[in-house]
Amino acid sequence: MTDRQTATAARREQITRAAIALLADRGPQGTTFDAICKEAGLSSKRLITYHFSSKDELFAAIADRIVADAETFMRPGLDAATSPRELLAAAIRANVGFIAGHPQQTRALQQLLLNGGLSHYERHHTEALDRLARLLADGQRAGAFRPFDPRVMAAALRASLDAATPLLSTGLDPDAYANELVELFDRAVRPG
Repeated sequence: MTDRQTATAARREQITRAAIALLADRGPQGTTFDAICKEAGLSSKRLITYHFSSKDELFAAIADRIVADAETFMRPGLDAATSPRELLAAAIRANVGFIAGHPQQTRALQQLLLNGGLSHYERHHTEALDRLARLLADGQRAGAFRPFDPRVMAAALRASLDAATPLLSTGLDPDAYANELVELFDRAVRPG
C-alpha cells in the first residue's frame, strides 16, 4: 500500500469512527457533516465529502465497519469450536460478547435500523442469517441436531441475539444472557 493509500484509509477510518460515535449518541439527524468534522477534529466538510459522497454512503460504510469489527471479534471463538454443538454455543457467546463489549457500535447500528437505514445493513443481516442456517444444517447432516427448518431456527436465534442489546444496556449480565440462550437453543436443536 502506498503512503497516499494508507493516508486515505486512515482518514476514512477517522471519519467513520467519529460518525459511529455521533450516530450512537445523537442518531442520524445529529450525525451531520458539521458534527462529524468537530468530532473528528477535521478542518473542513470537504475532507468528508472527498471520501463519502453522501450521508447514505457514509452510513453504508458504518454498517460495513461494525460488521467487520464483529467478525474479527467473533472469529477466535468460532475457530476454537470442534463440534456442531460447540460451534452453536460459540456463535451465541461471541455475538452476545460483541454486543456487550461494543455498546457504541451496537447503538449506532440500532440507530441506522430504527431510522430507516435497513438498506445499509440488509445485506449483512441476510449473510448472518445464511451463516447461521448453514451452521445448523451442517449440524443436522452431522447428526448432532434434530430435523427442523434451519432458516426458521436461524431467524429465531438472530432475533434472540438482537434482543440482547436493550437488556444488556439495563445491566443484565451478558454471560447470564449468553448461557440462557446457549441452553435454550441447545435444547431446541438437540436430537430426541
